[in-house]
Amino acid sequence: MTPCQQKSCLTIHRPSFPMTEKTKSWLTIACIWLLLLVLALIRPLSLPDEGRYADIGRWMFISDDWLVPRLNGIPFFHKPPLLYWLQAEVFHLAGVHVWTARLVTAVHALIMLTGVYLGVRRILGEITARKVSLVLGTSVGYLVGGQYINHDFLVATWITVAIGLFAVAMKDDDKPDVFWARLGFLACGLGVLSKGLIGIVLPGMVMLTWVILMGKTRQLIHFPWLSGLLICGLTTLPWMLQVEAQFSGFLDYFIIGHHFSRFSGSQFNNHQDWWFYPGVIGIFMFPWVLFIAWRVAQQIFKGKVLRGGLAALRLNPWTSLPWIWLGVILLFFSLPNSKLIGYILPVIPAVAILAVQNWDALMGHKKSANAWFWGVCGFSLALATGANFLARYNSMKDHSQDVAQTLTCLSNPEDKVYVFGEYPFDLPFLAQRSQALIVIENWDEVRKNSGDNWRRVFFEGADFDHTAGQVLQSPEVLKQSSPEVRWLVTPAQLSHPNMKDGWQVAFKGHAWWLWRSGPALAQITTPEAQRCGLTSDIKP
Repeated sequence: MTPCQQKSCLTIHRPSFPMTEKTKSWLTIACIWLLLLVLALIRPLSLPDEGRYADIGRWMFISDDWLVPRLNGIPFFHKPPLLYWLQAEVFHLAGVHVWTARLVTAVHALIMLTGVYLGVRRILGEITARKVSLVLGTSVGYLVGGQYINHDFLVATWITVAIGLFAVAMKDDDKPDVFWARLGFLACGLGVLSKGLIGIVLPGMVMLTWVILMGKTRQLIHFPWLSGLLICGLTTLPWMLQVEAQFSGFLDYFIIGHHFSRFSGSQFNNHQDWWFYPGVIGIFMFPWVLFIAWRVAQQIFKGKVLRGGLAALRLNPWTSLPWIWLGVILLFFSLPNSKLIGYILPVIPAVAILAVQNWDALMGHKKSANAWFWGVCGFSLALATGANFLARYNSMKDHSQDVAQTLTCLSNPEDKVYVFGEYPFDLPFLAQRSQALIVIENWDEVRKNSGDNWRRVFFEGADFDHTAGQVLQSPEVLKQSSPEVRWLVTPAQLSHPNMKDGWQVAFKGHAWWLWRSGPALAQITTPEAQRCGLTSDIKP
């Protein structure tokens, strides 16, 4: 008997899955994005930004008004609507939750990471592209900013995509590729819809500087200016013109007030010194910035930085582009007095490219370079994860989750809810209120003395829609007796005098107190109190 007769000779052929370099890169991108989605699950809404922008998207969803972004029912014209449009659609498909509110930013993070990978791969090759994806994708700036609900990461994504598309369009020395150039103009339009004019101004400044320094100005003659600007205009102007037609003065408020005045004025908050953004970049891209600084210091010491001048820059335009990208945007945002951390996010892809280029120059010849590279990526990833948990800890200090849960449990949808002292930006979103909160302030005095704060946002928006502005009321309404149940939310740290006129504490939350007026609190039954977790906090 032959060996094949003694035991089975059946051969099982397993399908092979070729692990090509491209496959490794796509798996890397997928793993990074899945990690970002997981990190987005562990934080409550950070205030005020995430609470504000999540609820504007929710309000657009429940009101079905896709033209006018509204905060608490009041027009909010500080920012364009792309974030809210996409959020409203996500809420329609997947429900209203903190995680779904973050999904729009997270998808833009995926677009940025994929776009950087494809652009670098086309110009510098597969291995470099995957390294850049790893450096960018494991950074603090990417893993925290890429799931934070505001407009900064959206516009950073479209600025990055636009610069990449324009660079690919001008890759050769002859005429530009009009297809990629037109897509670049479309990305600029989406950038404008994300956060305003910087969506086209910053890619334009970066590319114009690069084209002039690289001696590619002849390509500008053949650039598809007419069709490109038409694409950009058709993307952005319909919304602006329609809002202006309905709310006279919108364009002046939106463009002059929140673009030029914010850039050149000194009346806005968050004044910072010139070194603020270099420090933020250091945090966002640590420890990779150390290798860039190390390499630059080497070149300065050897006298190679200025040697050759412009001719040296033109020898390698793809080394020059990320430096110009970083320098132009850093200078642009460093000029105004008002500086916010998220403004500088458009430069993190450029820093990632520079980090890989300088890493290869410093470490590429070493046998242990690959192990060290993965080690630094792991360290960066650990920092980003820690930063996410730190953000969670900070967000827990002032959230209104407990009060929102209590209000939802005890109140009816038609009950009036007042807020006084501060505005709990996450409360309407978490409590899923379909009616606007009534905001109590001495509004005549606020209009005279208010600085760049949330109160100004409300009364300036109310100037566009007086009907919606009726939710801004004076403290006198709290003194008026009413047979109906009314609720009041105040900060826990507010000095609380003995409330008269029937107001009594219903629940003392972590950062906010909930008050109740109307039928006696004793009418809340024990099962209701236990269901809401209020047994020890009810004050009959």
